[in-house]
Amino acid sequence: MKLQRKNRLRATALGALAVSGALALTACGSDNNSDGSTGGNGGKTSAASNIKCDDAKGQLLASGSSAQKNAMDLWVKNYMAGCSGVEVNYKSSSSGEGIVAFNQGTVGFAGSDSALKPEEVAASKKICKGGQGINLPMVGGPIAIGYHLEGVDSLTLDAPTLAKIFDGKIKKWNDPAIAKLNSGAKLPDKAIQPFHRSEDSGTTQNLGKYLGAAAPSDWKYEAEKKWPAPGGQAASGSSGVAAQVKQVDGAIGYFELSYATSQSISTVDINTGGSTPVKATPENASKAIAAAKIKGTGKDLALDLDYTTKAEGAYPIVLVTYEVVCDKGNKAETLPTVKSFLNYTAGDEGQKLLTEAGYAPIPTEINAKVRETIASLS
Repeated sequence: MKLQRKNRLRATALGALAVSGALALTACGSDNNSDGSTGGNGGKTSAASNIKCDDAKGQLLASGSSAQKNAMDLWVKNYMAGCSGVEVNYKSSSSGEGIVAFNQGTVGFAGSDSALKPEEVAASKKICKGGQGINLPMVGGPIAIGYHLEGVDSLTLDAPTLAKIFDGKIKKWNDPAIAKLNSGAKLPDKAIQPFHRSEDSGTTQNLGKYLGAAAPSDWKYEAEKKWPAPGGQAASGSSGVAAQVKQVDGAIGYFELSYATSQSISTVDINTGGSTPVKATPENASKAIAAAKIKGTGKDLALDLDYTTKAEGAYPIVLVTYEVVCDKGNKAETLPTVKSFLNYTAGDEGQKLLTEAGYAPIPTEINAKVRETIASLS
């Protein structure tokens, strides 16, 4: 028993290192230490890490955004390792499905890559007794434009060209518009096969916001969660789009950087009009997100992102995933776990994992407000 306990504690410590969000960590529990520190009820800090478990207990259900899946996998496994007796079950589906589940009262919180719409806030008041749903920015990062083109290891595109590709107006990889942005590259006379999300997706909506802002003459569609353009091929979730891009020569698609990293998919550099094209990296996404302004009111922390930035090294195709919770009226049986878990994800340890997982931490000033709001949930 002592050997087993020692091995389990050692596994927990190793899990906290989380060198890559693309790799699932092995879930493990932590036993209580003899000094009385616990990973469950009692408002104490877990001996296995710096996670403050407080009165967390039982099962917490959550669902939504697949954009944050790799980050959420890390968070859930580290949190459950640190807080024994607590089970957090996050169903990665889509932002749209997460909001529906939240407003039906079947989850403690939802993940969404776009802020709640006014009608969704109104619907949330039926579940959040005396309060309403609010947006807490928790995960930032680049939306990578992944491609698979045999013999082409580096590719630069700009917003107008991307818009025409995803709208079916540019059909071949050796199109003059692409060749102009990639001087010297041997572009094949091959059909472009664009892939998009099949279900309502905040990632789709954020890509639409970028294309609409940065290429308004070439992308005439409203930025909605449902894919608007004709043609192309659909796949389910970011994982589905990434899988298709990896398999199909000539393919192009969009998904969070962690999916590209985990599957070794090449990504497009974006010509923003700055001195050099910008690569999709957590650091470059952070430069863009740092300029975001809070547009929400009260406890709502929805952000206004600048998709047309030309700042040097700022990657413009970014998203922020929000955890959607009730500001008041949370269910009494899950409120302690919701607050404890979100305190961990918004804390230094949880945010540190994001860069290692291919995401971008929330800027410090905004994150401080997120922590204050979590503490005030009731």
